[in-house]
Amino acid sequence: MSEYFIGLMSGTSLDGVDGVIADFSVRAPALVLASASMPFEADLKSELLALNTPGDNELHRAALAANQLVTTYAQVIERLLVSAAASGIRRQDIIAIGAHGQTVRHRPQEFGVGYTLQLNNPALLAERTGIDVVADFRTADVAAGGQGAPLVPAFHAAVWGDSSRSRAVLNIGGISNITLLHASGEVQGFDCGPGNALMDFWCQRHTAEPYDDAGAWAASGQVHPPLLAQLLGSPYFSRRPPKSTGRDLFNQPWLEQQLDSFGALAPADVQATLTALTAQVCSQDLRHYMPAATELLVCGGGALNNELMRQIGLALPGVHVRSTQAHGLPPLQVEAAAFAWLAQAFAHNKPGNLTAVTGAKDPRVLGALYKAARKPDLG
Repeated sequence: MSEYFIGLMSGTSLDGVDGVIADFSVRAPALVLASASMPFEADLKSELLALNTPGDNELHRAALAANQLVTTYAQVIERLLVSAAASGIRRQDIIAIGAHGQTVRHRPQEFGVGYTLQLNNPALLAERTGIDVVADFRTADVAAGGQGAPLVPAFHAAVWGDSSRSRAVLNIGGISNITLLHASGEVQGFDCGPGNALMDFWCQRHTAEPYDDAGAWAASGQVHPPLLAQLLGSPYFSRRPPKSTGRDLFNQPWLEQQLDSFGALAPADVQATLTALTAQVCSQDLRHYMPAATELLVCGGGALNNELMRQIGLALPGVHVRSTQAHGLPPLQVEAAAFAWLAQAFAHNKPGNLTAVTGAKDPRVLGALYKAARKPDLG
């Protein structure tokens, strides 16, 4: 029987919401039946970014931002349902929505247990859509002593695990994370460090564009070796997994502090150096933790950055580097599909975390259910 779930993801790149309808009675590439995306309104994006750091009246502002985020979520869901209607899929056929929310703070294993905070209002989303919502995926893992991240490796293993080869999956959103799928069946995964977040910030500041389209601006510059060496000196990169990070560490103030040690650098050269930083930390992690890898599948917005992909490929001779599109899932659909998968795991009372990845003491069923008053199908 078909098992339809919606997955919604708004990641650390803060570019908007990606959504999918997935059928987990089949495997990729037929897994995703419909997809939709919406960019954030400028005011919401600005507020979400501001809420990553301390500020005035945070609780009130966070609550309003969560409501505005859910409005965008609901709009994406309506687009998904319109698209899926052509295949005969109705609102009442969707078992649940997996809604990740927007991470604004991530401090696991600090201050005692630590915490992770995703802005969301799943009760409002269930009310708006008439579909059950599963949300709050990370806190059960943190409560069990884990990092609460990354959670996507379990999905990557389910979809792309292969006993005939050692394959890795690299997600490059605002933060980059890697999944190592060993031919033995062992799965590892952790956050490598910055993905697009620093590159996007620098591009917005100097070109007024939201991101470096295809990495063309970075390709026009020259890597500045002393700056790159200083950036690579961050203690995070030498920490052993399990580990996770976010904009709490790799943010605008961090970058500006690093740049203070240097004179005026050409903005394009800084962009080239930030691109090299992401390429190097990701490739170094793969070489160190899975030297037998023969294939690297890349997803997230970074997969569309030609210069970044070129640099990763150069750093990994002998490894076939390509987009997840080659294995049935476009790079901007992977994370949304992962949270649809996590909602399905919740529905079947199955653990969604991998303790070898997050460091939690035991597997945990992830998420909390928000029941909807079911609405008739509206299209």
